[in-house]
Amino acid sequence: MVQTSQTLAAHPLASTAARRWLALTALMFPVLLIAVDNTVLAFALPAISLALQPSGTELLWIVDVYALVLAGLLVPMGSLGDRFGRRRMLLIGATGFALVSAAAAFATSAGQLIAARALIGVFGSMIMPATLSLIRNIFADAAERRLAIAIWAAAYSGGAALGPLVGGALLEHFAWGSVFLLAVPALVPLLVLAPFLVPESRDAAPSPVDAPSILLVIAAATAVVYGVKELAHDGGAPAAVVLAVGLVAGWAFVRRQLRRGQPMLDVRLFRTPAFSAGLVTNLLSIFSLVGFVLFLSQHLQLVAGESPLRSGLLMLPGLGLTILTGLAAVRLAARFSAPTVMVAGLLLNALGYGTVLAFGRDGSLPTLLTGFAVVGAGVGLAETLSNDLIIASVPPAKAGAASAISETAYELGAVLGTAILGSVLGAAYRLNVVVPGGLPAEAAARARETLGGAVDAATLLPGPAAAGLVDSARHAFDSGVGVTAAIGAVLMLVAAAVVRRALVPRAR
Repeated sequence: MVQTSQTLAAHPLASTAARRWLALTALMFPVLLIAVDNTVLAFALPAISLALQPSGTELLWIVDVYALVLAGLLVPMGSLGDRFGRRRMLLIGATGFALVSAAAAFATSAGQLIAARALIGVFGSMIMPATLSLIRNIFADAAERRLAIAIWAAAYSGGAALGPLVGGALLEHFAWGSVFLLAVPALVPLLVLAPFLVPESRDAAPSPVDAPSILLVIAAATAVVYGVKELAHDGGAPAAVVLAVGLVAGWAFVRRQLRRGQPMLDVRLFRTPAFSAGLVTNLLSIFSLVGFVLFLSQHLQLVAGESPLRSGLLMLPGLGLTILTGLAAVRLAARFSAPTVMVAGLLLNALGYGTVLAFGRDGSLPTLLTGFAVVGAGVGLAETLSNDLIIASVPPAKAGAASAISETAYELGAVLGTAILGSVLGAAYRLNVVVPGGLPAEAAARARETLGGAVDAATLLPGPAAAGLVDSARHAFDSGVGVTAAIGAVLMLVAAAVVRRALVPRAR
């Protein structure tokens, strides 16, 4: 992808330590926003369900489409950033992200919101690769870079922690659209400060724009994720065909990159054990966190009956632990080695899900919150070091490619966490909910699809029947806890084994 990069010496703005850390500060604003966006939407889903009355599939698409588009475009946008300037792409993406987010706040149908979320994903794909690759080019010293990436990861975790709190406070007083308006004040500081603080970074000899490769990587990412989501939701031959098309497109993309003298993405990076293990850690850590947030946020509001703000406060310890352990990971890695700390983080993820599997299948709130806190601590340890490992395992000239792939793993993890665990929960709900007679056909269909739909439909029934429907819906929603917890625990154990096998011998 990239053979040579402009050096920091060409950027006076990055020549002093103060300038470097100020530049990092400016880059934290979009990172915070992306993280807030991932968790705040989960808190808004009950309100969106009541206001827009989406089907179960539409509700998942409202969550998924942003990350789906983002995952498909990260590598192409990373390549364009190498060619035209990473800071330039960052600023274009931030401007578009803010404008479309403001428009999404006033969507009047599920279809409009899905379309807006897709367009936000287009602009988000310009932002994500740029932040990490700019950090790699700004911080040439290994010790400074590891600390900068730890702060970057802590900002991502901090945004996840702020999401429920800010979202809860907004939803307590304003309509669901307010969560999308957050993008405007979050991105204005970047747009003002970045031109003065963040040095431009581009490659002196970028690979040519390769339209077939761009189309193949988009087709591969979108078809694979869509196929997995549909298989988990409904199953059937059409979903399997879409998944197969995605795998074939991915194979064709890899073949094309191996044959080109200047590939858009150097797929040989995957032969580096540290690089591949870091990607596995990124993907599955975010999978575990996003999947847990999706379930817990709805359980707190629709099952436990908590307000959005109180729900955010109840989740704060778990998300706060993600920040604290992320910052502690740098010091722990210096003492025990980065691979050892990463494996410990993944095992904590497994322990968190295992706690829910063993003690929380009845929806016990203390158990669910304890399991979430343990998962949060594990994610903080694992993902902080995995990002540094990915960046450090490739030559500086390939930092853009490494950043794009790292961010793709993040987003695929978010999509798959929502698609797989969300679809399992949805299937369990549909199998177990009992909808009484006396409802209009449309309301009954919504009640069979989602917990939010059942709560809304209950308002059309007399007291005893309404209470029965809500009670049945709540128990049906929680019926999938055991299955989702088992999936999460097994995946985290597999990830820990893979990382240990690939990396621990290197640390001896």
